[in-house]
Amino acid sequence: MTDHHIGMIVPSSNLTMETELPRMLRAREQERPEDRFVFHSSRMRMRHVTPEELRGMNAQTERAALELADARPDVVATACLVAIMAQGPGHHCTAEAEITEALRGEGAQAPVVSSAGALLDGIAALGARRVAVLTPYMKDLTRLVVEYIEDAGVEVVDALSLEVPDNLAVARLDPEDLREHWRKLDLGRADALVLSACVQMPSLAAIQPVEDAAGLPVLSAATATTYRILTELGLDPVVPGAGRLLAGG
Repeated sequence: MTDHHIGMIVPSSNLTMETELPRMLRAREQERPEDRFVFHSSRMRMRHVTPEELRGMNAQTERAALELADARPDVVATACLVAIMAQGPGHHCTAEAEITEALRGEGAQAPVVSSAGALLDGIAALGARRVAVLTPYMKDLTRLVVEYIEDAGVEVVDALSLEVPDNLAVARLDPEDLREHWRKLDLGRADALVLSACVQMPSLAAIQPVEDAAGLPVLSAATATTYRILTELGLDPVVPGAGRLLAGG
């Protein structure tokens, strides 16, 4: 039996990353008990999802990374997706490199995963070239997310903004509502549906039901981040009931 230590850099107001990721990996432990997962978090202050607060939060990244380095994690995952995507196309590469450098400076060799980069990787792993996207953000931030995804070569055929600016309010959204929200999207040309382009908006409970109803792969920033964590650890990316991306094979 192996314990895998996962470091997480999260916004101070994020309640969901530390809920959905452990929930998925606990479910995996039930089927593959040889691997267990331990979580360590460092927080960066952010309460409202505005460009100003996102920039201020990003300025705290090095401090958060140094705190995690002391725990010697096996992998480090950073979220908030929009904080990275709002800085312009491809910024996840810069953010991941900066965290890696901070970790290496303290002797920690963990690979680094960002939710922004993980979402792109998850879309690619599904072979999707066209996606529809649902976000909790205001429309101007959703537009930045759409541009970021499209810069990576994936067409966004439709997007829906729930327009919730308070980050705590995002965490309190009922994932069951997503079972109806997705029906407002035009999926006629979509290869996949991003049910939550935000690790703060709860969606895990809706992923499999919406995938079954929509008849196409459904993923979220959280399921994509879990996929990347598992692959970086050299483990099969398998989580029961979390959509096709984590179905294995």
